[in-house]
Amino acid sequence: KEGDLRYRQIRNLAEKLGERGVDIVTGGGPGLMKAASEGHKLGRSDNKTRTIGLSINLPHEQKTNKYVDFEKKFKRFSARLENFMLLSDAIVVAPGGVGTLLEFFYSWQLVQTRKVKTIPIILLGQQWRGMLNWLREFPLRNKMIDKGDINLIQLVKNVEEAMKVIDKTSKKHRKK
Repeated sequence: KEGDLRYRQIRNLAEKLGERGVDIVTGGGPGLMKAASEGHKLGRSDNKTRTIGLSINLPHEQKTNKYVDFEKKFKRFSARLENFMLLSDAIVVAPGGVGTLLEFFYSWQLVQTRKVKTIPIILLGQQWRGMLNWLREFPLRNKMIDKGDINLIQLVKNVEEAMKVIDKTSKKHRKK
């Protein structure tokens, strides 16, 4: 909800991305997706940068938030996720539910199997520490995944740390 610490954090991150002229892609819905789209509009100084909403048809329809510049609707999660990955130079995973976890693991798998270019997958906030510990404790220890797979994920505490990773990635992509 607006005013919540996580809402403000995501709005601040997206505002910084808008200031840098970086497009953002979300699901286009309410909550943290709205915070990202709102922050992006606050930060940008041109009309070239966009906030893109990739929405999904759900039984309990959610409305696209008013800050989205461009919306594309999907019937299937798989097609939506493919589009997320085609448009992304970095993934920032904020707190969320089953959909967020699906997007995180799918993104991780595509990067891990080199089906897409290597991009940073950033877990924003300490709530992800337990999941990373579990990944090291069970799948890694039992050789179901490699240490290199874990190294594809970056845990950051705050917006400033996330922006350092994104800025470094943006410079790398601009050189090409």
